Formats: sequence, structure tokens, C-alpha cells
Amino acid sequence: MIKYIGSKRALLGHVTGAVRSLLPDGGTVCDLFSGSARVGHALKGQGFRVWSNDHNAYAHTLATAYVQADQERWADQAERVLAELRTVPPEAGWFTKSFCEDARFFHPDNGARIDAMRDRIEAMALEPELKAIALVSLMEAADRVDSTAGVQMAYMKTWAGRALNPLTLRMPDVLSGVAAGPCRATCGDAVEIAPEIEADLVYLDPPYNQHSYLGNYHCWESLVLWDKLESYGIANKRIDVRTRKSAFNSKPGIAPALAAVVGSLAAPNLIVSFNDEGYLSRAQLVEMLSARGHVQVIEIARPRYVGARIGIHNGKGEKVGAVGRLRNVEYLFVVTEKPVVLADAA
Repeated sequence: MIKYIGSKRALLGHVTGAVRSLLPDGGTVCDLFSGSARVGHALKGQGFRVWSNDHNAYAHTLATAYVQADQERWADQAERVLAELRTVPPEAGWFTKSFCEDARFFHPDNGARIDAMRDRIEAMALEPELKAIALVSLMEAADRVDSTAGVQMAYMKTWAGRALNPLTLRMPDVLSGVAAGPCRATCGDAVEIAPEIEADLVYLDPPYNQHSYLGNYHCWESLVLWDKLESYGIANKRIDVRTRKSAFNSKPGIAPALAAVVGSLAAPNLIVSFNDEGYLSRAQLVEMLSARGHVQVIEIARPRYVGARIGIHNGKGEKVGAVGRLRNVEYLFVVTEKPVVLADAA
């Protein structure tokens, strides 16, 4: 899967262990801020029926491939689509100009491959789940040859070694369907969709500070939508990064927005993932969540993401700021009607 700040790759065992503790006989889990789709993918792999939601198109595409699509339905067709895409001659276009020349997130040789493959995907007029699998394959292939520190806010001063490797497509890890019923992926605003959720458990992993996921991963949004929007700044961000703002990225906005989501969910169980660098403190979150029932808190110390450990640099690549702390604390707030003994991380 793609590199992703906020990804729960290292915390999957804690998250899935808590879910299994609350739903030992299985059930339906909604991941309302699905992001990279790692959590939904892991839960589907463990037999849960999963509903993944995110308001960004690239995240919805990841969830469509990794949560909604079933291997037995699409594997053979997807392999044929990827085989055709591998034969497409490179041809530089909008993506190369925007993200390999005007900005330097990818080497121009790979930009030409991305342009040609993405145009071919659009021309194929694929069914939505099959198109999502093809787009995820291309997104992940590009991610393996990028020249960033993990986010698309900036790029390396000189090409990262991996950026010189040729882009190659691989089949995403699409899972078999689950006995509990079809999984689904939606693309909606969390506050608006929360009252519609029908699930045994809802997992919330909202943005927690000023950093927008759309801004951090604007290249993926453009690759998926292929709308070739006007861009701005050194990073050539989509112009709608300026206008598509989330209350969760606002210090005064996050508490009312999260309270609105929590208050409108009808699910009997809730797990909230947060970080000690976020706008809300542990005490504030416990107070907010206690209205729903008993709250248990799991703390997991983790190294900060690589960009934070590198430090702050100016446009010339010169270090202009000191590195702050190197570790932070991830919280899991487990909310139930009555206390539950939580399993150890798998």
C-alpha cells in the first residue's frame, strides 16, 4: 500500500485486537475516515463486513479496491487489464509536466509511463471496481518510485534513488468476499454521513491537526480524478486544496465536528484513534466520549514520521529549523456500554 502519514500499519494489531474483543462473533465495522484503507482491508481479511468511507477521491478509490472489490469477481479481469497497461508506450503529458518538470515528485521517464497508462485506463471505460483496482495499481507503482519524504508537500532536492527505477505495475492485494455480506466503500463527508451508518462498531481516525490529507496527497487526488486542475506553489498543489477545507483541520472546528459525528452515531461500540500532537487532549476526548459509555484508553508510543525527523528546510535545501521531539503517543479510545477485557495486539 502507499506511504501514508496517519496510516495505522504499525497499529493494526492494536486496532483489530480491540475490534475482535468487542465483536468476538464478527459483525459489521464502519471505518468513517478510511484514508489508506489499511484498517478496512485488515478487518475484511479477518472476516468482518466493512464499510469504508472517506471524502477524498483517492482514498475512496483505495477503499473500493481493498474493501469493496472481491478477488473472485475481479482477479482475472484485473490481471488482463494490468497486462495491457504494461504494454502501453510511454508518452509524456499533463502529469509529467505538472509533477516531474514543474515539480519533481517523479522522474520524467516514469511520468511518461504514468501519463500513458492513466490515459489508457480512462479510455477503457472499466466498471468502477475494476477501474479502482487499475488505479490503485498505478498509484502504488508511482509511490514506489517517488522522490519525497512521504508527503507531497515537497520533494527531494536531488532524485531519491528509487525515483530512478522504472515504474512497474503489480496486482493489488484484493481480498475474497466475506460470508457476512458485501463490503462497501463510500465517498462522503463524515459529519453528513454519520447519521446514516448502520454498524456494530464504528472506527474513527479523523485528521487531528492543521495538515490536510488532500494537501499531503494531492498528486494521488489528481491521478485518480484526472481533472487536470489549475495548480499553485512549488509543490504544484491542486487549486482546490485552498478551498476544500475540513473542520477537522481547524483548532476551533475539530471539537464541534467530532462531537457531531460521535453524537449522531447509532452504533453500540466505538473506537477512536488520535495522537498526542492533535488539537484535542486525551482529557478532552475522554470527556466527549464518556457521554456514550465506558471509555478505555490504550497508549502506544511510536517514532514520528520521517519528515518530522529530518527537520525543516528552505527551498534551497538548507536546514532552517531544529528537529523537535522524535516520538509521539498514539491513543485508542475504546467506547462500550459496559467494560470489556481487551485482547492483546495481534
